[in-house]
Amino acid sequence: MSDEHVPATPRPGQEPEWQRRKRLAAVFGDVLPETTRDERDPEAAADDAAQDRWLRSQVPPHHG
Repeated sequence: MSDEHVPATPRPGQEPEWQRRKRLAAVFGDVLPETTRDERDPEAAADDAAQDRWLRSQVPPHHG
C-alpha cells in the first residue's frame, strides 16, 4: 500500500453547497434536473414538441 496523501472528504456542512454540487456533478454527472415537470412552463413543452417535429421532418428518407 502506498503512502500517498488522500485528502479527507469534508463532512456535510463543512463545504459550501455550490462546491458540494460541483464535486457531485464531477463524479456522477447532472442526473436530476433543477426543476420538476410540474414546475416548468407548459408552453415550453409545446415548443419542445414543435422543435422535435420540425427536426424529424428534416431527416432525409434514406435515414429512416
